[in-house]
Amino acid sequence: MIRTNVLQPSSVRNVIAKEGCFSLVEYEKDISVMPSDSMAAYFASQMNVRKRQVFAELNGNGVIIQAKAMQMMIGQMHAETNLKGAGDLMKKFVGSKVTGETAIKPRYTGNGILVLEPTYKYILFEDLKRWNGNMVIEDGMFLACDDTVDMKVTARSTVSSALLGGEGFFNTSLVGEGVVVLESPVPAEELFVVDLEKDVIRIDGDMAIAWSKSLEFTVERTTSTLIGSAASGEGLVNVYRGTGRVLIAPVAETKKPGQAAIKKA
Repeated sequence: MIRTNVLQPSSVRNVIAKEGCFSLVEYEKDISVMPSDSMAAYFASQMNVRKRQVFAELNGNGVIIQAKAMQMMIGQMHAETNLKGAGDLMKKFVGSKVTGETAIKPRYTGNGILVLEPTYKYILFEDLKRWNGNMVIEDGMFLACDDTVDMKVTARSTVSSALLGGEGFFNTSLVGEGVVVLESPVPAEELFVVDLEKDVIRIDGDMAIAWSKSLEFTVERTTSTLIGSAASGEGLVNVYRGTGRVLIAPVAETKKPGQAAIKKA
């Protein structure tokens, strides 16, 4: 039997979110700094620049996490790779090269608490039920998920979206049932959530960080003519059309469609 205070609030940390087996702990202030760093640490905490840590409570279930993300395993747990043979290794290696994700992601099962490494990045919990079982994410956002979620590589359906959209030729899609843990460039409070039903959204830049795979993604002119687009000063925009959800980071640093898209891909 194990007793621990890792998920109990204290004067410096609190559990600020929970979804499924995952909990998010945020350290409201860093009190372990040297006196010379205390002023910077104080103002960082006031601007929401804080350490965050994800915990997964396992009771016979399993989770998949990003490689090297594990800090400790509390309880009777064991880890295994997500490889099914040499062919699967090659497939995952190729996929990792085109999406920026690591090829091997360990799966943890058993009973206990899995603790992930602390990070200053912002953490999102997304239940795939809210995405009709399928979402596409920006490169490098994946942190963890239930082992009932399958990770796949999704290619762009059109040449224009791949070359001009600023999103690359390939992305990671998460399919199935369960909770996904993502590392976001901005906090959840700053995200725009747009649900489309046979409708369209046009975005000037690569501000979309996640979207439903059911949406058609293209790059189009803002107006019907080249002269009109040039006169408006907007040029090309990313277009998501159909039925589904889009997560948008409106204040994150972005590129206009077409800027360094080929280099990124």
